[in-house]
Amino acid sequence: MEFWKLLVLFLCAFLGGLSIFLVKSDKSQLLKLILSFSGAYLFAITVLHLIPDAYSGPDHAEIGIFILIGFLLQIFLEQFSEGVEHGHIHKHGEGHSFPYGIMISLCLHAFLEGMPLAADQHNALIFGISLHHIPAAFALSSILLQNNFKFRGIVIYLGIFALMAPLGFLLSYGISNGSIGGIELYFNKMMGIVIGIFLHISTTILFESSVDHKVSKRKMIAVLLGISIALIGFYLSAHH
Repeated sequence: MEFWKLLVLFLCAFLGGLSIFLVKSDKSQLLKLILSFSGAYLFAITVLHLIPDAYSGPDHAEIGIFILIGFLLQIFLEQFSEGVEHGHIHKHGEGHSFPYGIMISLCLHAFLEGMPLAADQHNALIFGISLHHIPAAFALSSILLQNNFKFRGIVIYLGIFALMAPLGFLLSYGISNGSIGGIELYFNKMMGIVIGIFLHISTTILFESSVDHKVSKRKMIAVLLGISIALIGFYLSAHH
């Protein structure tokens, strides 16, 4: 168990959410570039690492079904999260109402995203997922602020969200080494669901980063950089 991964996952989400108090605009260009970079990186890592690994097991014939389940599950979750995991920030009505649907679906999403890290032997996914959670946490904080939550309340809910990916990592780690219930046989199928989620998230980010099918030079550089770093990591691990 590499505890530094748990720390990176937690701090990126937690500090990313707290940055709402440092940024004047809720549409920071830097966060948009981070989102484009992480979307491209996640897509490349999914194609280069997760899909080949999932299909290398004895039950590879059924993996495609679970990838489709994961893809559809993310569509379902977005009916409640309103796209916050993509960094979307929607205006809500005045008052101190708690966005339960957004919080629950976002936490489940982050929990599932932490699961493939147990099989992340070359540390390819940890940084992509951590970067991806920065704009999501930022959007969550913005929504809580719009609903008139105080600093203490925002910190508490950010902490809950930031814990989800590490908890998903811990659960899948226990499953993959057989220490939790001996259900390691189902690990590849669970990864299939996560792959489906990643494919939906990453492609949605990439498609939404363009207006009229045109991508700005900065976003194009961010996308190419994300894919390039994933490719470099892939070739380094292949020749290790």
